[in-house]
Parts: sequence; C-alpha cells; structure tokens
Amino acid sequence: MSIWQRISDAVAALAAGESLARVFDRLRGPRERGVAFTIAVIGLGAKMAKADGTVTRNEVAAFREVFHIAPEDEASAARVFNLARQDVAGFEDYARSIRAMFAAGDRVLCDLMEGLFHIAMADGTFHPDEDRFLGRVRDIFELDDRQYRALRARFVPDAEPDPYEVLGLDPGASAAEAKKRWRQLVRDSHPDRMVARGVPPEAVRLAERRLVAINRAYEEITGDAA
Repeated sequence: MSIWQRISDAVAALAAGESLARVFDRLRGPRERGVAFTIAVIGLGAKMAKADGTVTRNEVAAFREVFHIAPEDEASAARVFNLARQDVAGFEDYARSIRAMFAAGDRVLCDLMEGLFHIAMADGTFHPDEDRFLGRVRDIFELDDRQYRALRARFVPDAEPDPYEVLGLDPGASAAEAKKRWRQLVRDSHPDRMVARGVPPEAVRLAERRLVAINRAYEEITGDAA
C-alpha cells in the first residue's frame, strides 16, 4: 500500500467524523510518521493557502514541488488537498495534533514548517494573513526564535537574507563557528537523515532549496565556496 493510499484511509476517517487527535494517535509509530507528516503539511498548507483569501495555481503547484506524486496516486493526493483547503478553520487542531507526536525541538517540526514557507511563497508574495498563520503554527510547534528567524530569512524577501540568520548563528560568529554550523545543517539535510526522522521520501526535495541557502550563507560569512 502506497503512502497516498494510507493517507487516503486516514482522510476517510476524518471525513467520517473521527477526530484529528485519534487519527494522529494511530500514526505515532516510526513507520507511520511519514503519513502523519504528509497529512500535516498538506492540511496546514492548504489551509494557509486559503488564509489570504484565494488558492492559486502556484500554491497548488507548490505541493508538487514538495511532494513527488506518482500518477497512480494523484487522485488520493487531490482528495487530501481538497478536503483540507475548504476553509481556514481548524488549522490549529492540525498543528496541535502533529506537535503532540514529537518532542520539543524535534527537527521534523522545522522540516514541516519549511514546507509551509515554501507553499506560502509559491505565489511570489507573503501576505500578512500568511505571516500571522505561520506565526501561530510556530507558537504551537514551540519553535525557538532562532529556528523561526532562520526559516523566515531563507524564504521571505522583505530584506536581503542575513547569512548569520540563515545559519542560525549570532551576528559576528567566527568562521570556525560558521563552518561547524554549516556542517551540521548539511548533515541534517541528507535525505537518509530526513527520512529517519519522519519526512517521507516523497518530500526530501525540501532539502534542495535549504542546501542552496545555507551554502550561500556560509560562503558570504567565510569567503569559502561550500
């Protein structure tokens, strides 16, 4: 059974009236984390796309950039998306349910937030309602300020990205500190590590943009090509 078929089964339970908490509670095992991650990023992403009043083709296309969807699974994926994007109400329940599955500071919560930023910026603008939406999800996920600022700096073009922010470093950190941090981020972005912590193989393309940004930031700080 493919991940999308398992996701479709979970969505069918939601449509039948089962609570998000109960559905996510069944997805706590390591083998099911990819299913939970996918439901969460699609559910939250679809609701966020609706937060600014419209769901654009670019925002829908952003899901295909985050997730590789095989032709035979397109119907199941569309079903999940269409159910989740009906309105903005309920996004906090999605966020709380996925937060309850992971320990505070778990890297997978940053991975999920990264997917949401990718979708938010798919139409080329960052709407104030999307900013508020992501801020609320960040609060529920309990991401610290440095983690959130690093994510925002990579995606939101309201200023030239600060390389120290992108790497999650204090301003003026040494080249040695930058190199240590850069190596850690590269290791965390390896597809095998991402899958091990609960990101489904269909979504490891999330790391591609991240690596471009962290390599550029490292080069700006140290003058060395990554």
